[in-house]
Amino acid sequence: MLRVASFLTSGRRCYSVIGIDSLSVGKINLGQEGSNVDKRTLAAERKQRTFSDRSQLKYARRLVVKLGSAVITREDGNGLALGRLASIIEQVAECHHEGRECIMVTSGAVAFGRQKLTQELLMSLSMRETLSPSDHTREDAGSILDPRAAAAVGQSELMAMYDAMFSQYNVKIAQVLVTKPDFYNEETRKNLFCTLSELISLNIVPIVNTNDAVSPPMYIHDDTVVPGTGKKGIGIKDNDSLSALLAAEIQSDLLIMMSDVDGIYNKPPWEDGARMMHTYTSKDRDQVQFGQKSKVGTGGMDSKVNAATWAMARGVSVVICNGMQEKAIKTIISGRKVGTFFTDCPTTSTTSVDVLAENARSGSRVLQQLTPAERASAIHSLADLLLEKKDVILEANSKDLEEATKGGLAKPLLDRLALSPGKLKTLSIGLKQIADSSYENVGRLIRKTKLAENLILRQVTVPIGVLLVIFESRPDSLPQVAALAMASANGLLLKGGKEAAQSNKTLMDLVKEALQSVGAQDAISLVSTREEISDLLAMEKHIDLIIPRGSSDLVRNIQKQSQHIPVLGHAEGICHVYLDKDADPSKAVKIIRDSKCDYPAACNAMETLLIHEDHLSSSLFTDICSMLKNEGVKIHAGPKLSSHLTFGPPPARSMRHEYSALECCLEVVSDMDEAIDHIHKFGSSHTDVIVTENENTAKKFLNTVDSACVFHNVSSRFADGYRFGLGAEVGISTARIHARGPVGVEGLLTTKWVLEGSDHTAAEFNEGKRQWLHEKLPIN
Repeated sequence: MLRVASFLTSGRRCYSVIGIDSLSVGKINLGQEGSNVDKRTLAAERKQRTFSDRSQLKYARRLVVKLGSAVITREDGNGLALGRLASIIEQVAECHHEGRECIMVTSGAVAFGRQKLTQELLMSLSMRETLSPSDHTREDAGSILDPRAAAAVGQSELMAMYDAMFSQYNVKIAQVLVTKPDFYNEETRKNLFCTLSELISLNIVPIVNTNDAVSPPMYIHDDTVVPGTGKKGIGIKDNDSLSALLAAEIQSDLLIMMSDVDGIYNKPPWEDGARMMHTYTSKDRDQVQFGQKSKVGTGGMDSKVNAATWAMARGVSVVICNGMQEKAIKTIISGRKVGTFFTDCPTTSTTSVDVLAENARSGSRVLQQLTPAERASAIHSLADLLLEKKDVILEANSKDLEEATKGGLAKPLLDRLALSPGKLKTLSIGLKQIADSSYENVGRLIRKTKLAENLILRQVTVPIGVLLVIFESRPDSLPQVAALAMASANGLLLKGGKEAAQSNKTLMDLVKEALQSVGAQDAISLVSTREEISDLLAMEKHIDLIIPRGSSDLVRNIQKQSQHIPVLGHAEGICHVYLDKDADPSKAVKIIRDSKCDYPAACNAMETLLIHEDHLSSSLFTDICSMLKNEGVKIHAGPKLSSHLTFGPPPARSMRHEYSALECCLEVVSDMDEAIDHIHKFGSSHTDVIVTENENTAKKFLNTVDSACVFHNVSSRFADGYRFGLGAEVGISTARIHARGPVGVEGLLTTKWVLEGSDHTAAEFNEGKRQWLHEKLPIN
């Protein structure tokens, strides 16, 4: 796909063909004023080639950045917000050094000049005027100043400041002041855009502003035909319309209009029912109600929408965003969902994530209203469909495996991606367990207290609300988590990895089919848009709990980025097996083999084997090493073990490492206390095992080790929701609150308090008319 951008040089119009897959530019000279090009055809082509998706914005080469007065002006209206402005300039400079062509349209001259002139005015007051309590000159100094005089002072000061700031990044700038005649006169109009193009070609950032010192605000109405051109212009009433006109004339790829609101809302943001519109098309015009304009600028939100729509119709992609947001420009270019993206070429008609989340909320309420038997029937239906549609599922999975293999996906991830008839059968059995045990999940009575006569308090279980589960590679997670959501009456959004796209889509179709049987098909949805995870993590109004399932990097990133939504999960599965001096040799070999070799990619697989030093001189140590070698396990030696061996395995690079493969670390300890200290220092509080025949030693280990799962004489692979009898799990949590270990239905429930009385009031108890009882009642 190609984008066409034009620029003017030495009176000739040239067009740049910009490859979407690179920022390289090939210039095609089309002759004087582009005489060989049908301008209407070119306009139509540019409209078709407007970016259709945010992910394409990273290919924008020519940018126009408009800074509104509210963005760069202090809240008191006097002077500029220098810290905010410095951040914006840094971002523009970064874009410039990346090879992008940047133009700024800036406000602020009047505000900056007013600050300077106010200081001068106050300095000129007499002592009597300064001290007089009835003289309001001090308070009104800013408002009584002539805006043209303020602009004259502010323009030079503003440019001096821009020059000083941009020079820190070795970026040259140029001031371009415009007035109304520049757009009415064909000659000056042409000269203006020739100047801009020449500056860009010289690697200079033009900074454009209206010359408010000599000219009132410009009013070129939409129906006005610009003399000498025969063209109708946009109504230039403010810098919004000015930036739109400039972006269209120089055929910019992207116009970023920075304001003091997050984007376009369907109604003023402070009103009830206001909803942020992340994507805006010309068809959405009737859905928007406009409020008052900015206190410090000349244009309101309607002006911004008009300007953005006008530019969009001429092939310019537009984003209206909050300029006060940190790194807004770079975030927009990276494809994140910031501000409102204007496009008339949406890639698909896929339902937005906001709508999916709202549907999940209402779907959760539908599930709550169902009887336990109806919820269970939906889960049974899904379990049956996994077997009935087995061939369809495996066919989709084989396509994913083929693509993943071609793409060089790591073997541990390939193992997690693969489905089999055996896996599907196990999944089906697990789902039936969930269904059969789901009858007392929602609405279960936990506590019942008689507070006073005829005043009964109950605590009952309820769903958390809307869950977001993000998972990599493992498509079998989808039906498991969906069944747990049904059993707990939670709404659910699922975001799977692209490597399992076909498998996930097929499985989601079955989930929808099962839910449709009880009229709750909207309760669970698969997020299939190009939504960035970081955008999903910012949806605190819609999502109540995030559960990541995948690599330690994925989980850590989500835990780090999610600032307002709680995250349930574990970043690492560094599981230990401690071989005590009193271990039974045959049991030890059996447990170690299963812990490491049964499913090396699992988070509950053994990563470190701690061996009591007494075994180093016994045959058991040799037997374990031989067994691991025969199973194809690569062994790494800990520092203490390396010191005991003249020739041995290569040293481990870290004692805190999750291999997720046929690799593990062996280390020697002097006793159980040292083993426990090692686990606490290098473990991840996931699952740790002791192999011993000494009951007292085992009891101390189980009581002392602070992990979610602690086992005695069993494989670490038992740390699993299905094996625990939970039916399935949404993940394993190493957190200290809410849920810990394998998280089944219980971890997806919270509680609410229900109080029933007759005509009770708190004042009656304060006055002694009623007496507290606080009597615990049986819950059955």
